[in-house]
Amino acid sequence: MKKATKRAVSLLLSALMMVALLTACGSGSSASSGSASGGSSASSGSSSASSSKTLTVYTAFPESEVVYYFNKFEEETGIKVSYIRLSAGEMLTRVAAEKDNPQASLMFGGSTDNYIAAADQGLLEPYQSPELSETPTQYIDPDGNWNPLYVGVIAFACNKDWFASKGYDYPTSWQDLLDSKYKGEVIMAHPSTSGTAYTVLATLVQLMGDDQVWDYLSKLNQNITQYTKSGAAAPNAVALGEAAIALTFSHDGLQPTSEGYPIELSFPTDGTGYEIGATALIKNGPADEQENAKKFIDWMCSVKGQNLYAENNSFRVPTNSKATVADGLVTLDKVKVIDYDAVWAASVKSEYTAKFETAVATAPKE
Repeated sequence: MKKATKRAVSLLLSALMMVALLTACGSGSSASSGSASGGSSASSGSSSASSSKTLTVYTAFPESEVVYYFNKFEEETGIKVSYIRLSAGEMLTRVAAEKDNPQASLMFGGSTDNYIAAADQGLLEPYQSPELSETPTQYIDPDGNWNPLYVGVIAFACNKDWFASKGYDYPTSWQDLLDSKYKGEVIMAHPSTSGTAYTVLATLVQLMGDDQVWDYLSKLNQNITQYTKSGAAAPNAVALGEAAIALTFSHDGLQPTSEGYPIELSFPTDGTGYEIGATALIKNGPADEQENAKKFIDWMCSVKGQNLYAENNSFRVPTNSKATVADGLVTLDKVKVIDYDAVWAASVKSEYTAKFETAVATAPKE
């Protein structure tokens, strides 16, 4: 079976799994649910019989990746993880909606913008793992609400076959993306549902300022083919030849290459943003899962847990300085990054995502 066909079948199966969850969410947003060992979907709490051996998680990691981590954790601890996969923005929205009756114990994955916003809304239970002793201080939450897991840099994920066929060089600046030759060939997620896309938006605001960024985004919109729901969906579309350039995190851009898809990365020389991926306890989550939740955080922050990134070809840069860094990974010291202000980005997220929807995403194209 061809890779594209395999991917299509996989997406179809994931979509079928989402149907029941869509009703529970009360909206048209997509999500997937299950257990790491292929069992039933996450429920609203654990039974007393399994209180010491279950854990319920909302995760923004791609499903194909997160199942690997959950299975490894279950093999080592005997704790079975039930999960619901959401985009980072959807994960935050769901936790906020369930504030008075939390249905999960952990938020897992997604950038710290979302975790700072969650902490500001009183949605997190402060906890920091003792395994952070080998993590650089610049990655650690000074307020102790969340735990850093990985670092990712915003990149241009380019379909090298498309560029070769056109004889074009890869874009190397944000302005390059406005070239009319890319009309209908640029893809990114929507900032209101995707932490990746919000990092792109917040990066551009910090680079250009309010006076120029909306004009830039309106021009970029002329070349956008689609705003996807999740950040990982954009490079997948580039992998399948549905677009030529995805605005995405470097690890998501590289992930399809492990399956042989023709993607190469380019980085804007005028500066780019980055994320620190995180995990945190949900405040007042199921009481019988709290120790398991802390154990999972400790495990994922440890060398053993973070070595799984290289083992699983996830292309994530670990935050634990003792963990293995896979060959060819893009670290912050290799690209021009801005002094990304995640606290500011979290504080203005609602305002800026709403303006993006009205001023950019739904604006008519020429």
